Amino acid sequence: MPDHVIQPNKEALIKRLNRIEGQVRGVAKMIVEDRYCVDILNQVSALQSALDAVAMQLLENHTHGCMQSAIQSGNGDAAIDELMAVVRKFAR
Repeated sequence: MPDHVIQPNKEALIKRLNRIEGQVRGVAKMIVEDRYCVDILNQVSALQSALDAVAMQLLENHTHGCMQSAIQSGNGDAAIDELMAVVRKFAR
């Protein structure tokens, strides 16, 4: 499998990740400030959802790009095995 690809919507993904990075800093600040645990946990939950959304976008990009190319070139079985290994990580 290729070690790098050109991501469609790269700018949007980077923008989302930068927002997530800001949220992580916000959670750290909340901990430093001894904020209420439930408020911190709510922010952590929002972070998990934001990261899941980025992962789903990357998974969609991979499926429409790398997977589609692999299937068309006759390497579909290996690509499907790789995809399933990744999906299993998210299904835990």
